[in-house]
Amino acid sequence: MIRVMIADDDDLMRAGLVELLTVDPMITIVGQAATGRSAVELARRLGPDVVLMDVRMPDLDGIAATRDLLLAAPAARVLVLTTFDEDDYIFGALRAGASGFLLKRTRPEELISAVHTIAAGDSLLSPSVTRRVIDRVARHRTSDLDHAKLDELTPREREVLEHVARGLSNREIATALVVEESTIRTHVKRILMKLNLRDRIQVVIFAYERGLNRPSHRNEAGTQTSRPAGGASPS
Repeated sequence: MIRVMIADDDDLMRAGLVELLTVDPMITIVGQAATGRSAVELARRLGPDVVLMDVRMPDLDGIAATRDLLLAAPAARVLVLTTFDEDDYIFGALRAGASGFLLKRTRPEELISAVHTIAAGDSLLSPSVTRRVIDRVARHRTSDLDHAKLDELTPREREVLEHVARGLSNREIATALVVEESTIRTHVKRILMKLNLRDRIQVVIFAYERGLNRPSHRNEAGTQTSRPAGGASPS
């Protein structure tokens, strides 16, 4: 069972999310919070697998609550679910350690799938959000590049890092490099450990801040040259 906690100050929204998610027999709702501070305390006591976190809440906003919650319940994974897709919210949530960011207009089946994706240890962003994150990071790259961290990677790990940053799944990277998928999984774990990164979303941010990849663009035929990271594809 996936133990889910919902943090949203809107009573109707919480009730709707409970009704929607409990359609899935693999999901159980373990708690609900109407404020950011109560969400942190509740997560500390309940230890949920996934927390659906609203951004605008009284007493402590969702971004600050995400940061505090992950300190209080490190095993929890936060999926930010909000009406607002402003850049500050998106980037703030990811910097705070959120594993995913979806808009409340997401279709019900996509939300249920997202909960499973996050609970499995993967990361997820809606495509429009991913595009904005990558574009913003590309415009605000850090000038003091952390070459020391990159130097810790082997040439093959560096190659895998660049593929992950372009949004390829482990399976796709394995195909591109003609190796077993299990080998790529091992490389990804080592990359996360060496760079002290939490998940694949932070890999995207790290890579673009350091200029390892350029944002992808669609050609005239509508084909995307580099898929954005964070989708629901297997990792």
